[in-house]
Order: sequence, then C-alpha cells, then structure tokens
Amino acid sequence: MGLHHHSHDNDSHAHSHAHHHHDVKDIDFGKAFAIGAILNIGFVLVEFITGIMIKSLALIADAGHNLSDVIGLILAWLAFIAAKKKPEGQFTYGYGHSTIVASFINSIFLYMASGIIAFEAIKRLLNPEPQEGVVMIIVAAIGVVINLVTAFLFAAGRKHDLNIRATFLHMIYDGLVSLGVIIGAVIIIITGWQWVDPMLGILIVGVIIYGSWDVLKQSFKLSLAAAPDDIDIAKVTETIKAINGVSDIHDLHVWALSTTQNALSVHVIVEDLAKGQEILDEINHELGHEFNLAHNTIQIETNYNCGLSTHI
Repeated sequence: MGLHHHSHDNDSHAHSHAHHHHDVKDIDFGKAFAIGAILNIGFVLVEFITGIMIKSLALIADAGHNLSDVIGLILAWLAFIAAKKKPEGQFTYGYGHSTIVASFINSIFLYMASGIIAFEAIKRLLNPEPQEGVVMIIVAAIGVVINLVTAFLFAAGRKHDLNIRATFLHMIYDGLVSLGVIIGAVIIIITGWQWVDPMLGILIVGVIIYGSWDVLKQSFKLSLAAAPDDIDIAKVTETIKAINGVSDIHDLHVWALSTTQNALSVHVIVEDLAKGQEILDEINHELGHEFNLAHNTIQIETNYNCGLSTHI
C-alpha cells in the first residue's frame, strides 16, 4: 500500500524555495575550465623546461604541482560536463557522480606528486646545486599571475560545488606556492644559500598536503554515499517528524548525486493515509526550503501496513 511520489526540480513548491541556490550552478564554467587549462598547460611547459635548464628544484616542484593541477582541471572539467548530461540507459542517476570521483582522483594526484618532489628535495639537500635566482623569479612571477587569474574564473562557484571549490583552492595554492618560489629566489640571490631551493620544495609539499586534505576527505566520504557535511541528518529527521500528521519515519537516506546535488529517500508513517498527498507536499516543501533537497523519494505508510521487520 502507501503512496509513492517523486519530486523533481521543476515542482513549483520545491523550486520556488530552492531557486536562490540554482543561480550559481547555472553559470557555465566550461569557458573558465578551457581558459584555465590552456594557460596552465603553457605555463607548466615553460616552468618545467626552465627548471631543468637552471637545475631549480623549486621550479620543477612547482611545475609538477601545476601539472597535477592541469590534470585535475581537465578531470574536473570532464566531470562538470558529464554532470550536466541527462540520465540514460543504465546510468539512471545521470553522470553527476563523476564530479565526486574527479575531486577524489584530483586529491590523490596531488599527493603522489608531493611524494616525488619531497624525495627529490631530500636528495638535493644532501647535495646542493647552484641556482639562478633571477630566472626563478621571472618564471614564478608569471605563475602567480596565471594561477590567480584562473582562480578568479572559478570564484563564483566555490561555495556550492565541491568540484569547483577543489579547482578554485588548487589555483590559489598554486599562486601562493609560486610566490614562495620568488621569495626563495630572492634569498638565494642575496645570501647565496643553495639549500634554500630544496627546502622550498619540501615546504611546497607541506602546503599541498595540508591544503588538499579537506577535499580528499570529503570526496572520499561522498564516494561512500555518505551525506554531505552541510546536511545535518538529525535536523532533516526532526524537520520531517515535526510536520503535522507524521507519526514516525524510518529508512532515511541522504546521499550525493554530484558535488552540487543531493538525493533523499525516506519512509514516512502517517496517522491518516487520506492526508498522504498533503503531507507529502509539505515534506517536499520543507526539504526544498530548509536543505535544498529537491530529489526526494518519499514512501507514505500507515502503521499497520508497515511490517515490524522494517520499522526502526
């Protein structure tokens, strides 16, 4: 028995309250990704070749870091496009989950790059090589500009989308790291201390590891179908139970469809099945308004037709 109903984004009641969240998501970051990728690929090549020519580990480390970024950017971009595709065939949820996978792979890449750089830096600390500070400064300065420009392209979407936020943070970190390279180069010019370069390499790695932890943790949790951190499950439960006519709920699930959209399913026990539709609309309204949850599957049941085995 029980009524089944699925509410979509286009339901007027769910949408009227959720629309203030939709403005940003509808911005197309495709152009931002394209510009960012082209700028960064060009820069990585320049930085890497220069780093090898002048034997600067800080530049090579930065180039490695930026390369992992470019890969990350492209992954995030593909996921961003995929998330917009309509569900089809076996992919009944569409491809939005790819944004979560991309955020996760992105973080892993960074950690791998960090390991290689740290290893190189330790080797170099034991055996310093002469540096050319001026070239380091010029190249790193170009890096600061490119990274900040790219970060700026994603600034608008960083609050609503883990995938965009990962990309945004990445670019900001890159800018800071390049700034570190400049400071290091200045120190090398003034003091002639060659060990500053590998030390910087190690510092860069520290920044990367610290800065990426949050995205790694979040994307891993979402991969395991955990509810996103910004949705308080206890509060969702209270909100539904507080609705007039609801006596209890069970089997509540909230999970991420992508880095911007979440889904919910729940069984709701009502006192009067005749009021089912009314209660249903009210639940959808509340979930859309309070939690921006518009993909809800809600089963309405009365107590007697709900077997004890499923009742929590």
